[in-house]
Amino acid sequence: MAKTMAPYYPIIYVRGYAMTPGEIADAASMPYMGFNQGATKLRQAWDGRVTKHIFESPLIRLMKEYDYRDCFADGAEISGSLPARSIVIYRYYETADSDLGDGKTLSIPEAARGLQALIQRVRRQVCGDDSQLLAEFKVHLVAHSMGGLVIRAFLQNDAISTPADRALVAKVFTYGTPHNGIEMAGINVPAVLGLWDINNFNRQQMAKYLGLPGKPERVDSLDGKFDPQRFFCFVGTNHRDYAAALGVSRLLAGEMSDGLVKIENATVSGAPRAFAYRSHSGPFGVVNSEEGYQNLVRFLFGDLRVDGSLDVDALPLPPSVQKAKDAGKQIRGSYYFEATVAPRGSFSAKLTERRRDTYSAVLRRYDELLRVDRAGRDAPRSPALFSTFLDSKRITVGKTLVFSVELAVSSTGYTIDDSFWLDQHIEGEYLFRDTLTLKLTLGQDGFRLRYLSSDENWSEGQGRLVDPTGDQYLIPLTSSKGFRGQLRLSVSRSG
Repeated sequence: MAKTMAPYYPIIYVRGYAMTPGEIADAASMPYMGFNQGATKLRQAWDGRVTKHIFESPLIRLMKEYDYRDCFADGAEISGSLPARSIVIYRYYETADSDLGDGKTLSIPEAARGLQALIQRVRRQVCGDDSQLLAEFKVHLVAHSMGGLVIRAFLQNDAISTPADRALVAKVFTYGTPHNGIEMAGINVPAVLGLWDINNFNRQQMAKYLGLPGKPERVDSLDGKFDPQRFFCFVGTNHRDYAAALGVSRLLAGEMSDGLVKIENATVSGAPRAFAYRSHSGPFGVVNSEEGYQNLVRFLFGDLRVDGSLDVDALPLPPSVQKAKDAGKQIRGSYYFEATVAPRGSFSAKLTERRRDTYSAVLRRYDELLRVDRAGRDAPRSPALFSTFLDSKRITVGKTLVFSVELAVSSTGYTIDDSFWLDQHIEGEYLFRDTLTLKLTLGQDGFRLRYLSSDENWSEGQGRLVDPTGDQYLIPLTSSKGFRGQLRLSVSRSG
């Protein structure tokens, strides 16, 4: 693997949880463990209207667009030499199938040890005895659901891997992984529920196989064993379209989930993440989605990263509420911050979509933003809106990357002296809403950023140049209602 081969390292796919013996048999019968599944339906509205959109599967797209190949030939897995651009399926459920194995389901630590052995095997198949290739070898790990926990057990548990083992991993991408466990009806699945290994998602059990010390309340930390900036979490926000367990799962998981995993439990602490209106699996699932694929390839192969956060300077109150405040009444309110990022292109996917109506918007209290002393904080808790990866190799004309950021700020509603106040204003009305078109031009001396408001101007315009403040760009945001703030963008090289 010459240095020019980076970032196109081998990809190892680790599938998710199979519960019953029938599901395990189905998993063992699938050559690509679901990584080949596509979809033809794109959900667009709450009323069920569906638009046809053919997504061919991550496997086929990686083959067609990035020259990857699978690891099968003549009805068997290739045991000889492999090209660097190979997709390898980790078939750890075969041992649990009575036809292909001994019928014993591997524990998470056992599956993690098998992943370690597989990485070493792929390294030998790609590099042979070439010492330079062996020294430069890396692998990308991609997983769905519980597969991400198998990867984390490999990366974090000192009884399973060494720093040298972990150094072989370039990047990790997870779809819908319950990084902080699974909750049903608001309760973490109990440790004593050993039927079909459901207790794999209990936080006490997770802390053990992840090698986390003590009894942490949350188990979504990589514990310093792997750089979280090289670990991407793709999060589904559509619980309605998850049909597993005859719909019982989505009922118990409820809103603010993908039908199985709560949004707040689907990320690793400190890691970049993206949100999409997709369910845990099925025809509207996270893996077989254009949104998931576009985030996957940009994270693995892209060369730029843009992080966006929002600094708030003023949050106006409706006139009637302001009047009550001026009269000395106690006002309480919180705020939703929405952000949708979409690159310019022909596909219909958005790279991330945090919206109030899908329960994925960022929520902040007034005190956290503007009265930090009352919130017991040293600095405002500014909403982190997105971490987006881009690929300059996709530019077809010139040297400019173009993408849009749709922003919105609204209130959850107000209480006056602990009573809801709805007499004169509409609950949840927007304080600010606009779509910014951002144009990022690459130069030898760094980046040049221009922006314009697409709600009031054609996006084809040149836009206003932003002078950087250090390594960041500040875009002022105002509304006629009195909202004031700034979008803070950080642009960096990735890879």
